[in-house]
Amino acid sequence: MVSQSVPVVSKCTVFPDQKSAMGELKLSVSDLPMLSCHYIQKGCLFTRPPMPMSEVVALLKCGLSQTLSQFPPLAGRLVTDSDGYVYIRCDDGGVDFVHADGSHFRVVDLLGSVDGDLPEALKGFFAFDGMVSYHGHFRPIMAVQVTELADGVFIGCSVNHAVTDGTSFWNFFNTFAELSKGVKRISRAPDFSRDSVLISSAVLKLPAGGPKVTFSVDSPVREKIFRFSRESMLKLKAKVNNQKWEIDAGVDAAELMGKYSNDTLKFPDEKKTSFPWLRTAVSNQLNQTEISSFQSLSALLWRGITRARKLPPSKKTTFRMAVNCRHRLEPKLDPLYFGNAIQSTPTYASAGDVLSNDLQWCAEQLNKSVAAHGDATVRKVVKDWERDPRCFPLGNFDGAMITMGSSPRFPMYDNDFGWGRPVAVRSGRANKFDGKISAFPGREAGGNVDLEVVLAPETMAGLESDPEFMQYVSGYN
Repeated sequence: MVSQSVPVVSKCTVFPDQKSAMGELKLSVSDLPMLSCHYIQKGCLFTRPPMPMSEVVALLKCGLSQTLSQFPPLAGRLVTDSDGYVYIRCDDGGVDFVHADGSHFRVVDLLGSVDGDLPEALKGFFAFDGMVSYHGHFRPIMAVQVTELADGVFIGCSVNHAVTDGTSFWNFFNTFAELSKGVKRISRAPDFSRDSVLISSAVLKLPAGGPKVTFSVDSPVREKIFRFSRESMLKLKAKVNNQKWEIDAGVDAAELMGKYSNDTLKFPDEKKTSFPWLRTAVSNQLNQTEISSFQSLSALLWRGITRARKLPPSKKTTFRMAVNCRHRLEPKLDPLYFGNAIQSTPTYASAGDVLSNDLQWCAEQLNKSVAAHGDATVRKVVKDWERDPRCFPLGNFDGAMITMGSSPRFPMYDNDFGWGRPVAVRSGRANKFDGKISAFPGREAGGNVDLEVVLAPETMAGLESDPEFMQYVSGYN
C-alpha cells in the first residue's frame, strides 16, 4: 500500500503582477449563503511535463501572478463592515502556492481502482482542506497546490465558494493555463459587474467566529466515478423522450429528424420514402418539450439511489439541481459574470412514486422544475432569501436527498499549460456527503459524461448492483 502522505517541498505567497484598482466587491445573495461551505477543491491531472519540476513550478508561479491581475478578487480578502455587509477587498493580498512531493504516486494511482472507487490519497492534493469559506476574512481566498508525481503532475486549486461558483472557477483555471502557456491576450475576460437583482440590502447575520458546515464530515461514504459514453447518453435520452432511434436504408433516423426539424418542415413524400414513420416522429418531437440527456441521466440516478436506499414508499425524496442564473435573469448577466450566480432547484416526489412510475415520469418532474426556473423564479428566490437570510443548508438531512452540482458543460479539459490536456479532472473532499453528485464532462469530447457519486457504503453497493442504472454505465474513471 502506497503512503497517502504528500510532503510539502515549499510554500510561498504569489501576488498579482499588477496592482489592482478594483477596490471592493459586495457579496451577492448567491455568494453569501456559501459562507458555510467548504472551499471548492478541483484540479487536473497531467502526464509529465517535458521540463524539470523546478521550471514547472517557476512557470506556474509566473502564470498565476499574471492571472491574478485578471481576477483581482482572488488575491483579496473578505471583510465585513459595521453594517454587516460582506465584501471582497481586492487588496492584492496574494494567494498561497504550495509545491508538494507526490513522487511515490503514479498517474494511474489517482485514476481510481478497477471498480471505480476514488483513492483516499486525493485528499492530500489540495490545500485548505476542511476550510470554511467564511475563513476568507483572515486567510487567502485561494490556494494552488502543484504536486509532482513519478510520471506526471497534479494542479489543484482550492477557492472560496462565497467568491466563485463553477462557471467562475473554470474560467479562472482556463485563463491560468492560457497565461502559463504564454498567451498574451486572454480569450475570456471575467465580468465583475455588481448591478443586478442579486445585489441586496439584506444582511446575513452570522454567529461569532462564523458559520459551520451544515453536514457531518465524518460520516462514512464511498466515492466513485461512473462514466457514460455519448452512445449511452443518446440511448437514455431517446428512451425518455420516446424517440425511435433506428437505421433504415443506411440513413440515421435521429440525424434526419434533426435535419427536418431544423428546416421548414417540408417532409418527404411518405409514399416514396423507406421510413414512413419519420413524419410522425418529427411531429411528436416538435409538439412536446424535449427532455435533455442530462435530465434523463439525473432521473436514472434518482431512481437508482432511491431504490438502493430502500426507503418506505411514503418517504418524500428530494432531488436538488444547481442551476445557472446568468441566462435566466432578465436582463441577462454576462456569461462570464464573476461570482456565484447559481440557485438550487428542488424536485420532490415520494419514494413510491419515483419507483412505481417509469423513468420518463421522473425525468419529466426534473424537466418541469428546471424549465420553471426562469426570471420570475430567480427573483422570487432572491426575495425569499431577503426575508430570511441564511447560509445554504448543504447535506442529506432526512436520508432521502440527492444534490447534483457542477456541470458536464464546464470546460474542465480546456486546459493546456504547455504540455497537453489533462488526463483526468479530480476533486478533494470538500462539500461531500451521502447523496452529493458532481457532473463532469468526459475527457473525450462529444457528449460523454462522468458522474462523481458520493454515497453511504451500503447505498453505493445497492447502486452498483442496480440493473436499470448499470446498463447505461460505460465504465469507471
